[in-house]
Amino acid sequence: MLHLPYPADSYRFVSEEVKETGFRIDGIFKPIDNNPELPHIFVEVQYYPDQDFYGRFFSEIVLYLYRNKPGHWLALVVYPKRATEKPAGKEFEIFFNSPRLMRLYLEDYQDLNDPDYGILRLIACRDNDALQRVRELLDLPETPGKDVIEFLETVLVYKLPTLSREEIRVMLGLNDVQLKKTRFYQEIAEEERLEGMQIGMKAGMQAGKQEGKQEGEVLFLKKLLTKRFGSLPDAVIAKLERADTAQLELWGERMLDAKALGEVFT
Repeated sequence: MLHLPYPADSYRFVSEEVKETGFRIDGIFKPIDNNPELPHIFVEVQYYPDQDFYGRFFSEIVLYLYRNKPGHWLALVVYPKRATEKPAGKEFEIFFNSPRLMRLYLEDYQDLNDPDYGILRLIACRDNDALQRVRELLDLPETPGKDVIEFLETVLVYKLPTLSREEIRVMLGLNDVQLKKTRFYQEIAEEERLEGMQIGMKAGMQAGKQEGKQEGEVLFLKKLLTKRFGSLPDAVIAKLERADTAQLELWGERMLDAKALGEVFT
């Protein structure tokens, strides 16, 4: 009846519910201003052999296409070497052989001297060589932009997991004015600032207790609040001066997470 080249008695008709699974795509290059002439490019980095990789990757893409309808699209998979790639199963062969799928093998870029391939060589290099590769990129005549520098920092975090962020910061010389603008540096600076405030607050509280003067605790907390939120209203100053030690310590702890002065006393 359906005129298909398969024996009818080999099939039975059923209705099944397909439940969606949560997927997360490594990265998507989206055209600026949603230019319909340019494709969305789905990027995945696959560093280990996985027989189910393509099934999962194509399922992620199809679900994204169904939800967002971007129009034209391409898929790019980055492998360290050709031996890492495993073919797709029969159910995904149509995608596997499609011109929409592109592959990049990093082993092809390790020995290229063109500076434009520097980041590819960094991803492909041995972990022990990563720091030297990053330094070479930072020493290029054309200084890398903020996004590139943040990417270099991220690569080092993954390739040198035994090093702390502070150690990586020192190795890269992140005291440079340009590097201070990166998100990586700013996150470290904010953590250090909050930790320093907390240590200073506890030290001030302890000094006040040792001297037996609650006034020392009040004064120290006033200074921290003023530095964090600006000039204090008279009502807040009066509240601080009436509080006992336990209340002052509680407000001091709240201050570290508060975004507004009122949240400290809520």
